[in-house]
Amino acid sequence: MDYKTVMVGLALDRPNDACLRVAGDIAERFGARIIGVAASDLRPPMYFAEGDFAQKLLDEEAAAIENRLSELEAEFRASVERRATAVEWRSARTLPVPYMLQQVRAADILVIGARSETLVDPNAAPDPRDLVMQAGRPLIVVPSAVQWLDLRSVLIAWKDVREARRAVFDALPILAAAKEVTIAEVPEQDGRRADALSHVADVAAWLHGHGIAANTVVPEKAGGVTEQIEKIAAHVGAGAVIAGAYGHSRFREWVLSGVTRYLATDSRRCAFLSR
Repeated sequence: MDYKTVMVGLALDRPNDACLRVAGDIAERFGARIIGVAASDLRPPMYFAEGDFAQKLLDEEAAAIENRLSELEAEFRASVERRATAVEWRSARTLPVPYMLQQVRAADILVIGARSETLVDPNAAPDPRDLVMQAGRPLIVVPSAVQWLDLRSVLIAWKDVREARRAVFDALPILAAAKEVTIAEVPEQDGRRADALSHVADVAAWLHGHGIAANTVVPEKAGGVTEQIEKIAAHVGAGAVIAGAYGHSRFREWVLSGVTRYLATDSRRCAFLSR
């Protein structure tokens, strides 16, 4: 299994260089095509604006959005045209998250920029925290400082749940391309280390059946999962972390686990997330 179509989501309010580089890396490695996607919608006029003045503001904003989308298309094509088997551009004047959720049916994997801020402007960029729970496709979340998709060492942040099993399966092409793979599980309670050792041993054996050799790591102490995963990733020099996206619906909002939220917003390395 390889990735044949990569989709990259572009933001209107910040540079997209890191996302475009990673999308290009994947396309080159797997001989894939790339679809670039961007969207933005009009904001409601200021409360004191009405009549012709309000319409003038809307017209100016619409023109600015169209201009920015044209700039992003040019940037996208210039960055990836020579790296992919084919390129396609899709854009619209609408909210980014619903638009990307409609388009992602055409892709095997989605590349999106990390957003560390608490609130993301819903008109300027898709929030990876929304996409990871709803897209139905694996995401690679790319921090802005990343220069390339570094697969010299890849870490699987394992938890014995459905989402982690889905993520590791979806990541098989990435894992097969990696030079070194490490599977780590942090016991959530003291006295459960033997269970964790059994879990990661089974995952390593399953990967071996796919021709992928993997090391296993289980810390001696439980707790502090996010901190311990980050420490292990730094120790093995991981360029990417693979994890299941855990969460549940509450009052129509997705509430992410601490590890998922960290990987989608604050990690310094690429995060491959799936659920």
